[in-house]
Amino acid sequence: MPAPTHTRPHPAARAGAGSRLPWWALALPTLAFVALLVLILNPSDAQAAGGDPVITHLFERARQLIAR
Repeated sequence: MPAPTHTRPHPAARAGAGSRLPWWALALPTLAFVALLVLILNPSDAQAAGGDPVITHLFERARQLIAR
């Protein structure tokens, strides 16, 4: 005798359209991106923080390439 199968009465809800992220899930990555962008565009602050001269040179070169 076959076992009875149970079907769901309602279709499963999709999590795509109805789900919302908390405010910090967008704010924190944006803040980190802006902080890194400021360091790239103003390498004098990065050097004053005691950074490696090679990294400072890399940031300066990237800033020059972006400015062109």
